[in-house]
Amino acid sequence: MPVTIAFIGTGNMNEAIMAGALAGGYDAADVVATARRDERISALKEKYGVEATNSNPEAVADADTVVLGVKPYQLDDILTEIGEHLTKDAVVVSLAVGRTLESMEAKLPEGVAVVRVMPNTPSMVGKGMHAVTPNEACSDEQLARTKSLLAASGDVVTVAEKDHDAVTAVSGSGPAYLFYIADAMVEAGVLLGLQRDVAHRLAVQTIVGAGAMLAESGDSPVQLREKVSSPGGTTIMALAELDRRAVRAAMVAAMQASHDRSASMN
Repeated sequence: MPVTIAFIGTGNMNEAIMAGALAGGYDAADVVATARRDERISALKEKYGVEATNSNPEAVADADTVVLGVKPYQLDDILTEIGEHLTKDAVVVSLAVGRTLESMEAKLPEGVAVVRVMPNTPSMVGKGMHAVTPNEACSDEQLARTKSLLAASGDVVTVAEKDHDAVTAVSGSGPAYLFYIADAMVEAGVLLGLQRDVAHRLAVQTIVGAGAMLAESGDSPVQLREKVSSPGGTTIMALAELDRRAVRAAMVAAMQASHDRSASMN
C-alpha cells in the first residue's frame, strides 16, 4: 500500500517540507496538497507533479500522514473539518505554533494520533530543525513515519511538550537572530569602508562556515571561540567589547521574550 501524505495548506513551511520530501525520494503520486485559490492549485500541480485540491476532507480521505501547515487561529476549524474523514491509522502532524496536543485532541475523534512540531525556516533550504512531540495515541511506527518525513528537510529531535516554548526561543525564532547579526556585520563592514556586496559576501560566508564548524568539528562553541581568540588580538578585543555592552545578557533576554510570547499562545 503506498504511503499517502496530505499537506493541508501550502504556505512557505508546509511547501518546504513537501519539497524536501519529494527531493528525498517520496513519490509525487503519493502526495496531495490543498490550497484555497485555483491558481495556487494549478501551480502546485505543475511545479511538483502532486495532486492538489481545495477540499481538505478529500485530501485526507486516503492519507496515513496529514501535515497541517495552517495558522494557529485556523487550526480548530481545520481539525473539525477533517476529523471524521481521517483513516484509522492516520497521524496528524501540526506545525501550528503554540497549539498544545490537548487542544488539538479536543477537536478530533478520540484516539487519533497527533504530533506537535516546532519547525524553522531553514527547512526551505533543507537545513531545518524540527522538534516533535507525539501524543499518547501515537505509535512508535507513526512517530517514526513523521520523523522520516521531516528529516528530508532538516534535523529532527523529540522533546517533551513542556519544552516547546524553549524550542521556539532557540530554534523557531533562532534564524532571525542570525539574520539580525548578519545585517549588523554587513552595515559595520560598509562603515569600515567595504563595498556593500563585498561586506555581504564576507558576512554570509563567515556565518555559513562557522555553522559548518559547529556542526562538524565536534568542538563546543566555547572551544571554537577560543581557537579564534589569540591573546591581545583583534578577536579577543572585539569579544571584550561585546561583553562590555552586555550582548550575551541581551541575547538571553531576547530568547526569554520569545519563550514567554510562545507560552502566552498555548
